[in-house]
Amino acid sequence: MKKIGVLTSGGDAPGMNAAIRAVVRSGLSHGLEVYGIYNGYQGLVANDIRKLNRGDVSDVITQGGTLLGSARLDEFKLKEVRERAVENLKSHGIEGLVVIGGDGTFRGAKALSDMGINCIAVPATIDNDVSSTDYSIGFDTALNTIIENVDKLRDTSSSHHRCSVVEVMGNRCGDLALFAAITVGAEVVITKETGYDESEVLERLQYIDQLKRKRHAIVIISEKITDVELLAQKISENTGFSGRSTVLGHIQRGGSPTANDRILATRYGDFALQALLKGETNK
Repeated sequence: MKKIGVLTSGGDAPGMNAAIRAVVRSGLSHGLEVYGIYNGYQGLVANDIRKLNRGDVSDVITQGGTLLGSARLDEFKLKEVRERAVENLKSHGIEGLVVIGGDGTFRGAKALSDMGINCIAVPATIDNDVSSTDYSIGFDTALNTIIENVDKLRDTSSSHHRCSVVEVMGNRCGDLALFAAITVGAEVVITKETGYDESEVLERLQYIDQLKRKRHAIVIISEKITDVELLAQKISENTGFSGRSTVLGHIQRGGSPTANDRILATRYGDFALQALLKGETNK
């Protein structure tokens, strides 16, 4: 193997740049040519492919986002679209591909592997919802972002006898909400795994207000479960707390990656490169 490619796809995650850096520098140290594929599978189909050197990945380990860019391409499900991608790889002489992203990215890599392209996929998503992976790149940074913001909300909530309902990302996986709830000392956590019973939540908050006489409460809830603004209104109507909703949104995707994510991404990137050198694929 003499030439490899690397791309990022799907939602960005802090630490992606560290993984790209590891692939590039590990590849160069083994005498390979490394090509960056810009804007994910969309760039692969559009032949937006450029050769990378060590300088291209200097000082990126501290940066969030992805220097290669990312995009979603639903049409990649079509065989004729993937065939164009395969032709572009072959035109550059690229023999192996490292793809960095979440579950959708993995499905794309699996499809390319089935078409004869050696692919190794690196799990990078703040949602931590990639099967058989304990921690994906970006999860730790997103978790720390949530903690920082919820800690600040608790300060103001306790001053005004409020209950803050905080919606966090995670897609259909409750890891971000569960880990955040534990680390901020939330009174209530709601995820797909815990289930959602509105009356039970309100009863719990009434107990916290009337019997425990707490001046504040924090409810952490995963996205795609319920309307958090409506829940906050019902908290105001049915408990002694003044309900307030906060949707952290895409702030969870940004920021400089934590030390854990930088190390994890570096290890994943190097491991992916080693796997390609061993002739492994579809992993």
